[in-house]
Amino acid sequence: MEELVVLVDKQDNPIGLMPKMEAHEKAVLHRAFSVFIFNEKGELMLQQRAAHKYHSPLLWTNTCCSHQRDGESNLEAGKRRLEEEMGFVTEIKEVFSFIYKAPFDNGLTEHELDHVMVGKFDGEPKINKDEVEAYKWMKLEDVKSDIEQNPTLYTEWFKIIFDKSFEKLKHA
Repeated sequence: MEELVVLVDKQDNPIGLMPKMEAHEKAVLHRAFSVFIFNEKGELMLQQRAAHKYHSPLLWTNTCCSHQRDGESNLEAGKRRLEEEMGFVTEIKEVFSFIYKAPFDNGLTEHELDHVMVGKFDGEPKINKDEVEAYKWMKLEDVKSDIEQNPTLYTEWFKIIFDKSFEKLKHA
């Protein structure tokens, strides 16, 4: 059964459900989340998306991201997906949200009200190879300069979030 996303208005009020692919084909605004995990050195855990992903395969992005399920809180969704993709559980908090729209070469468009969450973790993740190819830790300043030098190595949404929230993430 195809995953459903929660359609929302610009104030994040739910207005319906739609299959994920259809929402991305029609560029309909829906709820999403992005989790940023930092270690005690202040480094961000990045993930490289699995090679078989239907968009943005093998690109680097934030620790994990996905869509809330109907009736699931932002924090519940973030914790669930963090465990499913990266294989660990930690406390997270929501720091801000924003709307973005990013078209892809394959005709799909991400149009999301994205809830950005942060947490701390210092262990070794147990990555789910169906979702994640690899991971690495990087200082925020190094991520920023690498995005500037190699933008094609990163997901569109990560570049947008990172650009909009660099200062907020530094102090999260």
